[in-house]
Amino acid sequence: MAQGFGIGRIPVAPGTLALLPGLILTGLLWSLGSWTAYVVGCVVGVIVAIPIASVGEEYEGRRDPPSVVIDEIVALPLCFFVWLWQLQDELGHWPEWRVFFYGTHGYILLGHLVLFRLFDIWKPWPVRQAQVLWRGLGIVMDDVLAALWVNGVWFVVSLFLFVR
Repeated sequence: MAQGFGIGRIPVAPGTLALLPGLILTGLLWSLGSWTAYVVGCVVGVIVAIPIASVGEEYEGRRDPPSVVIDEIVALPLCFFVWLWQLQDELGHWPEWRVFFYGTHGYILLGHLVLFRLFDIWKPWPVRQAQVLWRGLGIVMDDVLAALWVNGVWFVVSLFLFVR
């Protein structure tokens, strides 16, 4: 589980490849149809991932090994909070998960994925600092904070793109 059911064992870009199951998780949470379900699913995913990442780190015998990708998987849905809020505001109801792929939304989705990987690799403050937290907590929290960066950037960008 820590290795994303084998994705972490792929020798090239396992963190980037882990975005696929992260997108599936995002779609599942989104399809539940409410903020409560989405947020609870995200929180539960993060909490469950912490001990799993700890076990994966122990198994690999090194700090935050690249094969442990559960952190990318569970943090990805967090990247979409601001966008989801904006879509719900625009539509007047909870959007269907398929909205990811309508018109320009596919580009917005791609932008979120690129930003997430960028912040996960670059590790701006406080993403890098979170890595010193205890075992799985540090592994997962740096990705959670990278997701918060994505939301912040998207909020600022969308102010300029979608001024009404």
